[in-house]
Amino acid sequence: MSSAQRPDSFGRFGKFGGKYVPETLMHALEELENAFNSLAADEDFQRESSLFCEADGEGPLIYLKREDLNHTGAHKINNAVAQALLAKRLGKKRIIAETGAGQHGVATATVCARFGLECVIYMGAQDMERQALNVFRMRLLGAEVRVVHSGTATLKDATSEAIRDWVTNVETTHYILGSVAGPHPYPMMVREFHAVIGKETRKQALEKWGGKPDVLVACVGGGSNAMGLFHEFVDDKDVRLIGVEAAGFGLDSGKHAATLTKGEVGVLHGAMSYLLQDEDGQIVEPHSISAGLDYPGVGPEHSFLKDLGRAEYHSITDEEALEAFKRLSRLEGIIPALETSHALAYLEKLCPSLPNGSKVVLNCSGRGDKDVQTAIKYLKV
Repeated sequence: MSSAQRPDSFGRFGKFGGKYVPETLMHALEELENAFNSLAADEDFQRESSLFCEADGEGPLIYLKREDLNHTGAHKINNAVAQALLAKRLGKKRIIAETGAGQHGVATATVCARFGLECVIYMGAQDMERQALNVFRMRLLGAEVRVVHSGTATLKDATSEAIRDWVTNVETTHYILGSVAGPHPYPMMVREFHAVIGKETRKQALEKWGGKPDVLVACVGGGSNAMGLFHEFVDDKDVRLIGVEAAGFGLDSGKHAATLTKGEVGVLHGAMSYLLQDEDGQIVEPHSISAGLDYPGVGPEHSFLKDLGRAEYHSITDEEALEAFKRLSRLEGIIPALETSHALAYLEKLCPSLPNGSKVVLNCSGRGDKDVQTAIKYLKV
């Protein structure tokens, strides 16, 4: 029997298959089979099934840049692959990294498994609890995950511990820093490794509607996904660049991570940038429901773009992000990361101010399976 004739008219593959069901279901199965067979000649269905989405009604048109579909579930793999190759060229066989949400840790553990490199990931105790799935994934991939209890036991503290390790083992170790933060050349280097996001966006926009986006939106913690999206368009003055930070419990609560909105200039982790700090220059501990945005600093190029007036930065609370997390899940069947959910929530404020037909590209920087356990504590679904 040729492949075109499998299964036969009775639905059998040789002696296997068939319809061993109650009589009451036979009509439904025959109806389903007839409908399926009719699709091959149904041009409308073929066209409909090939579309990702179809604009409906008035208002801006929102497109998701699906970095969540990357291997390991986020944009982080772009940088991790490139830095692992760079480490091999430098002759370094031991890799360290910091992680908050766990996505950079998973990406780093993945490339180390692929290239046969020793891998140590530093992660805050609080983040390990709320990102338990990614901790398991890193360990499954062969990485050693070292718990950090100092400070607030979150991303800042994990980064500090990774730097201490690097100072001690600099001859044999490469530090795959996960964001556009840290000392030069990391902000430049990580930006270039993520610049593919913006390049793909320009190419895909040109193919889809023959022009550029009007607005780019991305969440900002350290800022790597946002810089990857923005960099390609910085010189296109007609394209708005919007970064969305974590307002936590509110900007006036003292419990937030809105560095560019409320911070002052200082030095952290080897670079001058905007920071959350007190009058004595001591770091103020940040807060965000999102482990990946829970950082008191930001990449220095974001600070530069803010002061230049080229990019604008806004903030979204935990509660608003959770609602957006639920909204995208229910409207599009896409469960976003809580980091991405901050950017999604800002659309509620942005879109009413935009002309009909404006093209908005939002960077869906990561998938949300890692955040389900956190969301369960807050959402009633």
